[in-house]
Amino acid sequence: MSSGDVPPTAGGPGQGTAGASDAGSAAGPIRVLLVEDDDADALLVDELLRDAGVTVALRRARTLADALATLRRSAADCVLLDLGLPDSIGLAAVEQLRRVAERAPLPPALVVLTGHTGVDQGVQAVAAGADDYLVKGETESDLLGRSLRYALQRRRSVAQQRALYRSEVRAAETTRLERALLPNPLVQDEKVSVMVGYLPGGTGLLGGDFFDTVERPDGTVLSVIGDVAGHGPDEAALGATLRTAWRTLVLTDTPSERVLPLLERVLVTERSRPEIFVTLCQVAIAPGRDHAEVALAGHLSPMLFTGPVGDVRCDVLPSDERGRALGIPVPGGWAPHRVDLEGPFALMLYTDGLVEAEVDAEGLDIELPARRGVPRLGVTGLHALVTEELEHEGIEGVVERVLRRVHHLHGGPLTDDAALLVVGWTGRDNPIRGMRSSTLADSAGWSRT
Repeated sequence: MSSGDVPPTAGGPGQGTAGASDAGSAAGPIRVLLVEDDDADALLVDELLRDAGVTVALRRARTLADALATLRRSAADCVLLDLGLPDSIGLAAVEQLRRVAERAPLPPALVVLTGHTGVDQGVQAVAAGADDYLVKGETESDLLGRSLRYALQRRRSVAQQRALYRSEVRAAETTRLERALLPNPLVQDEKVSVMVGYLPGGTGLLGGDFFDTVERPDGTVLSVIGDVAGHGPDEAALGATLRTAWRTLVLTDTPSERVLPLLERVLVTERSRPEIFVTLCQVAIAPGRDHAEVALAGHLSPMLFTGPVGDVRCDVLPSDERGRALGIPVPGGWAPHRVDLEGPFALMLYTDGLVEAEVDAEGLDIELPARRGVPRLGVTGLHALVTEELEHEGIEGVVERVLRRVHHLHGGPLTDDAALLVVGWTGRDNPIRGMRSSTLADSAGWSRT
């Protein structure tokens, strides 16, 4: 033990140390740094702590410089500071100690010891950043114990308020990022339907799902849905960047077959790690609404709704022409697959957060695939679920209904984010206007429904 240390102080037999452990950390005694150059006063503080029944691990610094060095290399729960030190007199020591202490994840409480019997210096010390003050010669064991516990509680309350504020800021940033991933579609044709929905996962981490729809001047309607591998703010920001880049490429009349190669260049430039990749589905509906070109970059194939209102059929499009995911350095491109269309139709694009949902096998009357012995929805289950929704209630509101059904079958918030986009056309001779809807589901709020 160095000459600057004081033995750990503990309450003696029969003394109430349980309350003291409440004030300290769960890992052990309260870590107290006593900054005092007078040996007699240091011994008195040690005895008062013993009499107060406060279990502490006490270290001592004789100068302000020693105290600052100690705080920089080791943590403390509370600092007891004498205002009359060889290298500092008055409130300058309070200000310097507080500046250094605030750099710690949980700054220590600061209690000032003053030899002045008046309250002015103590009040000034509190105004300068101290949590409490005590007058030497007038301090009893009970008063010291109460002051120590009060200062610790006050400091922890401040830390909790800061943590709450940071949490609120992160939540606001998350909401802004989520909305950046879900823009308003730029579509002029009133017979074109665009229904979108997004359900955040329940992990508390942002996903990189994104989607968009834009109509070009020649009448071509392009839609995209994508999923950045991984979770977190970097992936979400990358998803927002790619969505903006995709919209820019479409608005500048970049040929459809050139959009994905250029988007991959943006991905490679902007991603934070070389292993990040993106799966993506792009649909280009021709101006005559008689066919669509579907390009898959490692993504799930869309579902096609056909038939009149009240008798809508749902089919999963083939995925034979699926190309590699964006950002994976292997040969291969993204040859579009032509889908012939006739009359009213809609295409449903979705991310894997839906098909990866773990569900109750009895929720759907079909055999579901399993992962690690747990049934998951899969494309087959999602197709059956969507078919049921179309048969029972039609296409209106289908996006929100599907998200709610999957959420319910999963038994709460999904593990991964889920995005859903339905783009369609009501037909040439049909006076019905296209439907427009947007659902940004709150995972926590849906847990109560």
